[in-house]
Amino acid sequence: MPEDLFWGVVYSLAPTVLIGLLFWFIMRSIIRADGTERKVYAEIEAEERAKLDSEKKLSASKQ
Repeated sequence: MPEDLFWGVVYSLAPTVLIGLLFWFIMRSIIRADGTERKVYAEIEAEERAKLDSEKKLSASKQ
């Protein structure tokens, strides 16, 4: 009898746990992708600002 109760609990909780793990994995992937995208965007923006600053300094030194 206790064996049947144990497997009954396992079978009833398994779908909930699996869906929870799937949701966690999807949300983790989305959050990591967003963080990576923000990091890459910040690096590109820093490069563009440095390029603009060097162009401004170059044009100011010519005048």
